[in-house]
Order: sequence, then C-alpha cells, then structure tokens
Amino acid sequence: MFYREAGDFKTSYADDSQTFPIKFDRWRYYVVLAVAFGVIPLVVNDYWASSVLVPFLIYAIAAIGLNILTGYCGQVSLGTGGFMAVGAYACYKLMTAFPDINIVFHVLGAGLITAGVGVLFGLPSLRIKGFYLAVATLAAQFFLVWLFNKVPWFYNYSASGQINAAERTVLGVPVTGPNTEAWAQYMICLVFLFAVAWVARNLTRGTVGRSWMAIRDMDIAAEIIGVNPLKAKLTAFAVSSFFVGIAGALFFSVYLGAVEVGEAFGIQKSFLVLFMIIIGGLGSIFGSLAGAAFLVLLPVFLKNLLVGGLGWATDLAAHVELMIVGALIVVFLIVEPHGLAQLWRVGKEKLRLWPFPH
Repeated sequence: MFYREAGDFKTSYADDSQTFPIKFDRWRYYVVLAVAFGVIPLVVNDYWASSVLVPFLIYAIAAIGLNILTGYCGQVSLGTGGFMAVGAYACYKLMTAFPDINIVFHVLGAGLITAGVGVLFGLPSLRIKGFYLAVATLAAQFFLVWLFNKVPWFYNYSASGQINAAERTVLGVPVTGPNTEAWAQYMICLVFLFAVAWVARNLTRGTVGRSWMAIRDMDIAAEIIGVNPLKAKLTAFAVSSFFVGIAGALFFSVYLGAVEVGEAFGIQKSFLVLFMIIIGGLGSIFGSLAGAAFLVLLPVFLKNLLVGGLGWATDLAAHVELMIVGALIVVFLIVEPHGLAQLWRVGKEKLRLWPFPH
C-alpha cells in the first residue's frame, strides 16, 4: 500500500542512477538529516552525547573506513586500532605545533598523515592476501602501539605518557577541552560523518569503487580486464586509513580529551570495528552505520538492564556482553553473512509488495 515506484518516473540516466532513485527513500533520507541536524542538537544532553551519540558517530566513520578496505576491496585488516592511534597522535602534534589553526584542519591533516602510513603498511598487500595480510596488519597494530608508547616525542615528553587535547573552537564554539557542550561535540562529529559517508558513497559508485570490487571478487580476472592492482589496493588503503585517521583524531580530541595509546587504541579496538562491519554488512555504507549503532547501543542497553535493572555486578555484565557479541557474530556469519544491511534490503523488498506475498 506504500513504498511503491508506480508513478515515480525517471527521465534521465542521472535520475535513474542516483543514490536514492525511489522518492520515498529520498524523503526518508531528508527527514533523517533534518532530525539529525535540526532536532537532536536542541535536545541532546551530556549522557546521550557521551554514551551513545558521539561514540556512534566516531565508530561509524572508522567502520566506513574499514569497510572500504575489507568490504569493498577485500583486503583484510586487523590494524584499525593502530591507524586510529596514528590519527590521534598526528592530531595532537598538529594541535600543539600549530595552535592558531582551526581544529577541523588538524583533523583533516591527521587523516592525511594516517593515509600515508596506511599506504606504507598496505604495500605487503601487493604480494600477500587473506590470512597472511591479516597477520601483516596485525603486526602493524602492535608496532604502532609500541612506537607511540616508547618514543617520548609523540607525547611531547610528558611524564604520564598521556596526550591531552587543549581547548579549540569552531566558529567561536569550543569543541575540545573541558568547556565543550554536548551539542557541540555531537555536531562536529556529525558533520565529519556526513562528509565521510558522502565521499565514500560516491567513491564506491564510481570507477575507483568498481576497481576495488573487481579486485575483491577476483584479482587475477580484474588485472586481465585492465584494473591496476597496485593502484586499486593502495588507493583502498589510503582512503580507508584517511577515514580511520579522522575517527582516531575525533576520538582523542573531541570524545575523550586525553588518551593513553595502549588503553584507547589496543587490539580490542581493531576487533570492535571489525565486528561492526561484520554485523552491519560488508560492502555497505549503511551496514557500517548499522553495525556501529548496534555495537554502541548494545553495551548501554545491557548495562542498564543487567546492572541497573537486575542488580548484576559490572564485571559479570561485561562478560555477558562479550558472550552476546560473540554469539551474534557467529549467528550472522552462519545465517546472514551480509549482516544487518541485507536484512534491511530484504525488508524493503517485502514492503514494496506488501500486502501481497513475496
């Protein structure tokens, strides 16, 4: 009875190939943007910003970055936490070296530095793939964490080994430091997520994205038909690391404010982002958002239910959370390997024919 294409005519190739060719989808997208940009900043409080919204936005950026590399290009990576650390420490060094420059440029600069590091560690992908590439990126994770721990220059010779974000403003509004309001944290992360998702969507629908997917599906056949594997793989590492570096910079400067690399960007961070794209759906921008939302909301829900509602101990609730996440990953890999994004696609197809049987 609704969600129909009947009467929704396309008169040009551009209309037919747009991201949301169905008018209902476009209006839903505009409503979501209007709520995200116009309503939530007016009502958000410190709890929702720090516990749900800001972590979701930052992890969504990281998940989009990893999904480009793993979901679209087929290059397995276990070094996401290390690349987020590169973004965080690059942002810190830029903030201290150039205090008069806007924080937005610091975050973008941190992303560019991380992209260079990602290309460097992506060079082995030209010779190895699969499990061996996963091990190589895992080695990058441990090396980067060790580097930031052992070289005092990266944390400006601080006695504690921590890096701390000084107060910075955007249009006169503090977005880092102790005086930052919840809506300001939310808005700067939302703007970065919107830009990253828009760029990623257009890249994956263009020539670059098609070359990534050709390498993912069968690299030998892709090379035979003219896809340059060197260019495709290294661009995937560069774009992925750029987005992950932005996420790391925001995670340090806007969300936490002070980090220690081993605690904030350890191997568990790499697995967390990987789980997000597995549960959300590989090769899907929406799947990155859905997986990030799921794994950010799940701990909050379990904490309120088990600790606040049932009175369980915090450590017991944390172990139950790990068991649930592990079970969900196994279930998704067996039942629905394409994750929440595929369930969303199937649901939309059923709505198109409702109330008639599929």
